[in-house]
Amino acid sequence: MIGLDTSHVPEFAKLFGSPTATGDLAAIKVVAGYPGGTDLPASRNRVQGFTRQLREMGIEIVDTIPALLERVDVVLLESVDGRIHWTEAEPVIRAHKPLFIDKPAAGSLADVLSIYTLAEKEGVPCFSSSSLRFGPGIQGLLKNNTLGTIAGAITWGPCTYQEGTPDMYFYGIHGIEPLYALMGVGCETVSRVQTPDTDLITGVWKGGRVGSYRGIRNNKAEFGAVAYGNRAIVPTVTDVGYEELCREIGHFFKTGQAPVSAAETIEIFAFMEAADESRRSGGASVSVPDLLARAKARAR
Repeated sequence: MIGLDTSHVPEFAKLFGSPTATGDLAAIKVVAGYPGGTDLPASRNRVQGFTRQLREMGIEIVDTIPALLERVDVVLLESVDGRIHWTEAEPVIRAHKPLFIDKPAAGSLADVLSIYTLAEKEGVPCFSSSSLRFGPGIQGLLKNNTLGTIAGAITWGPCTYQEGTPDMYFYGIHGIEPLYALMGVGCETVSRVQTPDTDLITGVWKGGRVGSYRGIRNNKAEFGAVAYGNRAIVPTVTDVGYEELCREIGHFFKTGQAPVSAAETIEIFAFMEAADESRRSGGASVSVPDLLARAKARAR
């Protein structure tokens, strides 16, 4: 594990290290951790505590990423501060270690593009995802035959920001990832309304399909979704848990097959960055393909 400054660190280590783990969970064991950390309060104030928890679990703590790479076959990049993900991911990819990057994939769209471009060049399996994509609520919608074809969707959840990255990267992604699980790629334009309590982000997909995300602050907030099909409309409450995600990670490390494509992850981050551009433009519609083209020019 790289970046021992999030609650995901001990939770993932427990799931992978459990003596009762089965299937793809049983294929992985966390053996080493590099604490990392930044000046971000959510990192600075928590890295020592989570590092101590891993040490108490018998996991070796090392001082550098190169030292960690000598001890492991695969890597979980967990750093809570997405701004350093490119710096931490680059040596992992160049060492040809399969890599899972916890949310957010990076701190900017240009860095997301840089990571996936390098991974493709080096032939290194790499993926990133929020846990909510794989929860039973969203997976139940995807398997619900009564919906027919999904013509649109709404998702919602708690939404707080993290200084230094686009607004949705820190917590909004937990609702936007399920939106993409339901809608797929192909969003063409994004617009955003922001108030102190609410973000409402609307995307228009190819063919005129519409998907939206409602980010909630200062009011009752839980994760949920509604899928609009051509035969039915079905709501769900999306559960927060890590076991389903960790099973997907375990399968990914065993097979090298990412459950979320690079193209989809890149578009998710373009969607979120377009939402910031729309906010700066007073809610104007922003072209996702145009924004992606500009970001590619800034990528490493």
